[in-house]
Amino acid sequence: MSHYIRPQIPAATIFFTVSLAQPGSDLLILEIERLRQAVRVTRAERPFQINAWVVLPDHLHTIWTLPDGDSDFPTRWRLIKSRFSTALPKGPLRPSQITRQERGIWQRRYWEHHLRNSADLDLYMRCCRMDPVRHGLVERPEDWPYSSFSQAPALLRTG
Repeated sequence: MSHYIRPQIPAATIFFTVSLAQPGSDLLILEIERLRQAVRVTRAERPFQINAWVVLPDHLHTIWTLPDGDSDFPTRWRLIKSRFSTALPKGPLRPSQITRQERGIWQRRYWEHHLRNSADLDLYMRCCRMDPVRHGLVERPEDWPYSSFSQAPALLRTG
């Protein structure tokens, strides 16, 4: 079994990519309000700053800054993912997912990168901003409604 050693850096700014188990699914867009609610409730319990957020049909990118003295982003992701998944039908399950009582909605892992400086932050902010364009969903980033860069009315606002 893999053993992941995650940095324990309080007040870190971190870029995440989190994906659904089924590539090509549009579940995150179909259930955007459920995702917003999962984030809202989790932030109320375990605060963090959202620097950027973009939700695409089958994955999302976000940049968070954790509070002073706090490095526990894994618990936040566990809560967000489980709150989102709770009322949804289970996806196709492998034996290991059944053993872990997973629902088969999310990929088990996610990718994170601790941002080191302002140039690193700028690079990943551009990644979040431009990803809907890169995926051919819109021509201009501000036209994608599920983004903190959107001109659409607060569709992603989480609190």
